[in-house]
Amino acid sequence: MSSRPSPLPQPARSAPPALVAVAHGSRDPRALRTVSALLDRVRALRPDVPVHLGHIELNAPLLPGTLAALGDREAVVVPLLLARGHHVKHDIPAAAAASRARTRLAPPLGPHPLLADVLQDRLTEAGWGGTPRRTSAVVLAAAGSRDPDAQADTARTAHLLAARLGVPVVPAYASAAAPTVPDAVRTLLAGGRRHIALASCFTAPGRFATECAGKAPWIAAAPLGAHPAMARLLLHRYDETLARPAAAREPVSA
Repeated sequence: MSSRPSPLPQPARSAPPALVAVAHGSRDPRALRTVSALLDRVRALRPDVPVHLGHIELNAPLLPGTLAALGDREAVVVPLLLARGHHVKHDIPAAAAASRARTRLAPPLGPHPLLADVLQDRLTEAGWGGTPRRTSAVVLAAAGSRDPDAQADTARTAHLLAARLGVPVVPAYASAAAPTVPDAVRTLLAGGRRHIALASCFTAPGRFATECAGKAPWIAAAPLGAHPAMARLLLHRYDETLARPAAAREPVSA
């Protein structure tokens, strides 16, 4: 008989913190389908990470219910929003503070170079390219916010996209901020830009995205959707937030 000692039992590895993705919510049924497809991509990339969805409004599950279902588990709350604003600064932190879950709050998805990559891909899919740069431009359509930080974040995303395309990219908004899409288009036309495309800085289809696309004078790109780089960006926000001290609950700027 062998005298080799029996191996000691290994301690069970604990599951990583949950990733709670927070979507705005929309009455457009395509929005929930799109966000669900995006989270399926996240799960495929990191099957060890429990991924949950919560909405700010209009769709179930709402964020407070998602957090309540986690009990006192640890979670990283990642907004599927593209700039700072009231939801990121107030609504999401309030829901997290009211829950029993041990939450850490990630910044919104934008601005970030991966976001600019997705915007460029969506424009290419819509037919961007082949026109002279001196006559081309892009309007970057976003939801809009009165918060100057949100407007600064959108302007930063526009700058990142302009660096990739080599043409002017003007931020424009569906509500609460100026310029509107038609105003941005008029400004670009006055400057001699005849080929004006619309880049859709929206996570998923919805009322604002549809309205902005309808005002495009040339091509309109689809919303960001379940692009593979969006899944990588979501996980990047999750990982960078976990790398911060556990006591840090406030989201940081990108």
